[in-house]
Parts: sequence; structure tokens; C-alpha cells
Amino acid sequence: MKSATRIDGKRIRFRAVPIRSFSLWAIPFGVALSLGAMLTGASGARAAQPVLLEHATIIDGTGRAPLADGALLIRDGRIAAVGAAGTVAEPGAKVVDLTGRTIVPGLISDHSHTGLVKGTTDDGANYTRENILAQLKQYERYGVLTVVSLGLNKSPLFDQLRQEQHAGRNPGADLFGVDQGIGAPDGVPPQGMFHLGADQVYRPTSVAEAQAAVDRMADEGTDLVKIWVDDFRNGVPGAKGYPKIDPVIYGAVIERAHARGIRVAAHIHDLADAKALVTAGADIIAHGVRDLPVDTDFIMLMEQKGAWYIPTLDLDEANYIFAEHPEWLDDPFLSAGLDPALRAQFADPAWRAKILAAPLTAAAKKALALNERNLVTLYRSGIHIGFGTDSGASPTRIPGFAEHRELKLMVAAGLTPMEALAVATGNAAALMHLDDRGILLPGRWADLVVVSGDPAADITAVDRIEQVWHRGARTEGPLVPR
Repeated sequence: MKSATRIDGKRIRFRAVPIRSFSLWAIPFGVALSLGAMLTGASGARAAQPVLLEHATIIDGTGRAPLADGALLIRDGRIAAVGAAGTVAEPGAKVVDLTGRTIVPGLISDHSHTGLVKGTTDDGANYTRENILAQLKQYERYGVLTVVSLGLNKSPLFDQLRQEQHAGRNPGADLFGVDQGIGAPDGVPPQGMFHLGADQVYRPTSVAEAQAAVDRMADEGTDLVKIWVDDFRNGVPGAKGYPKIDPVIYGAVIERAHARGIRVAAHIHDLADAKALVTAGADIIAHGVRDLPVDTDFIMLMEQKGAWYIPTLDLDEANYIFAEHPEWLDDPFLSAGLDPALRAQFADPAWRAKILAAPLTAAAKKALALNERNLVTLYRSGIHIGFGTDSGASPTRIPGFAEHRELKLMVAAGLTPMEALAVATGNAAALMHLDDRGILLPGRWADLVVVSGDPAADITAVDRIEQVWHRGARTEGPLVPR
């Protein structure tokens, strides 16, 4: 099976290899160095001096057991070799002793948004180059080094920034995503809630309009096509819903996208919609099922179609968690990602009381619990699970911080820390067909995070970020000064 990625704006094809088939430590040192040299240079020259990270525990992103007392060699922005300390060396390399630390791959979000939020507002006016780059830099500081902005973007700005981030021209996370996306007329995403520009989402009323919207996104170079199929009642009893997109329309979208060689991600809430969309050919279910337990029919359908599932557990928790925990404002890890206006909102007792009394809070807690159970059921059934949070879609879904919450929620749901980390790295890369990151393997980008402690035993260790290395260059940090 072949998959593809873009490097410096060029589509490069790779032959996909199942994640669990990698035998990372078995690669001969000489072969590793040759492979690293062969794949170097896609984004131009990197630091001239190689770097050897030694005496760290290495979690490679495949889910296999960590390598204790390991070493990782970085050359020209890529991983040149990985192995036991003392077996990896290079003359002239800068040696960094990481005793007591753990190296994990940079996190990859398969479902986020950029440029929608500023402070406490969602507005099309927030979609500026400056705001998007600031958000990408924040993701990077939290160790989220690749972000898929899944719709509501504006062209040509989004297309320009995507190419710039692929080429490493600006600080911040690499950027992939959906140029605009397709929703129902007068439907989701709600105009009154998000204050979107007319150029941020298409709302076709006919098959021909739907096909034209797909063609425009394809011509712009979109990585995926996004459709919203949801009434936005969110499980709130008696809530008035929005119109859902006509199945004839979304069927035409899926057919046209596939004809253009592009996969389709679908925003859903309900099990019935998820089943209908996968049956119609949707490739990615971009939120967890939150109205009913997933059943055998859905599991079999997902397996037969090879579809991916992104649970976005943090989406519901973010609706209320900051109202429940005002003491989190004293946590430097959260403070590092808080806009002053948002911090003031979280500190406001009236805002907290309003949120805690809102019907959506009770519904969100119920949805989260069901989403967690469905995640474990699907994961244990062997369904492809991706990683994302819908961060950046609303002010309380904080870029970077949300992804760390997602890891903790996945573990609370019943995944082991190693399973959660593999979902957020190797699996997340595989969902996007990115064969140049996500796993600490020779030849891949040196996108990695150094944390204090052992996240394989305690997932909260991922918050203790000491270093972030993006394409082999150490970024500013640590996130929280000591």
C-alpha cells in the first residue's frame, strides 16, 4: 500500500509499513547512518554539528517497550541512529547527557484548528497570519510538532502558511489540514457561534455545488476534505438542533473527493451518522461517538472499510473543567498557554457558576464518559485510532495544553500510557500518511520531546517538558522555567 506526504510543497510517495512491524533497535548502525544521510536535506541545511542524546529512556512511538539507557544521534535535522548508550557515536558530535529523562516523539494532532480563536472570542477576524503563527508556536512549545487544522481555514493564507511550515521557514508546528470544509446551509458549524467569514466554509445546496466545492479545495492543495454531519444538540435534553447536511450532498462530496484522490474526514456526534458516513465511504470519523455505545455492526463496518477514528475526549471536558478547577490557574503548565483575557474569564466566579449550572455541562460529562468507553471498545477491537482534541476551535480548547489533557483522559479511559503515547505519535502520523515523523526511526525528522521522569509509568510526566527538538533544532524552553 502506498501513502504520501508533502515535503517542501512536493508530494512524496512512500510505501506504508505497519507501525508494529518496525524493529528499531535491530537496524545496523552503518545502515542507519546511510539511511539518515540519504533522506537528509528536504528542508534545506540544518545545524552543522551532529548531536548525540545519551543515557535517556527512549519511547519510540510504536507502543513497544521503552529502551532504557538509550542514545539517539541527530544529524542534519534527522535521526541518524538509535540504540543502546555506548553503541551510537559520531566524531565531533555534541553530547547531551539526559540521565533521568525520557525521549518521546513529538506529538501529532490529527484534529485541531488554527486562526479561529483569540482571547475569549471565535471570529473570522481572528484568522490572521500573526495569530496563526503564534498558535503554531504555542503548539510547538507544548511538544505538539505537527498540527492538522481540520477546516474553517481561509485561502490563500492557509495554503501559503502550510507550505512555509513544511519548509521550516517559521517557528512553530508543521501545518496540514482542510482548506474550508463543507456544512449544511444554516447548519453546523453555526454561523452565530463561530462568526465565520463566507470564505471559511462551503454550504452547498446541490450536488453540483458540492462537487464544485470539493474541486476548489482540491485545486488549493487541501490534505483532506471535511464534512460536518451533526445537529449540535450535544445531548442536551430539549435543545433545538441545527439542520444536518443532506446524505445526497455528503455522498457526492465523498465520491468527488475520492475521485480527486483525497480522503474525507467527518465531524459527527451520533452513532447513526457515523455508521451512515462510513457506509458512504468517509475515511475518518473525526470525533468520538457520544450518544450510544458503539456496537458490533459499527466495529465491523469500521474494520471492513479501514476507517480511522479520532475520539477527541478533551472536546467535552473542556466545556467545564476550568470552571471546576480554578486552582489550575496556579499551575505554570496551564499558565504557559493562557491568554490574559481567558485567564481572567477562568478566574471569574460568576463565569464559573454559570458554566457549572449550564445544561451543557451535565451533557458534556455524560458524553465524555461514553466517549471514553467507546474509545476503549474500538481500540481493543483493533480499529485504527488517531489523536486530536479539536483544540483551537473554541477558547477553552487550549492549543498544546488540550493535547496533554487528551493523553491523560485516554489513560483514565483504560489505555496504558504506552498505548496512549503510540496513538499520539506513530498512529497519528499513520492517519495522515506521514512516513517522515511520529516514530523515532533513522531517517525520520528529529521531532522529539525530552521530559523529566517516566511517562510509561506515569502519563503526567509528559507535562514535565525540559526540551523540544523540532527537525533536529532545539527550540526555546523548557516550557516551564525552573
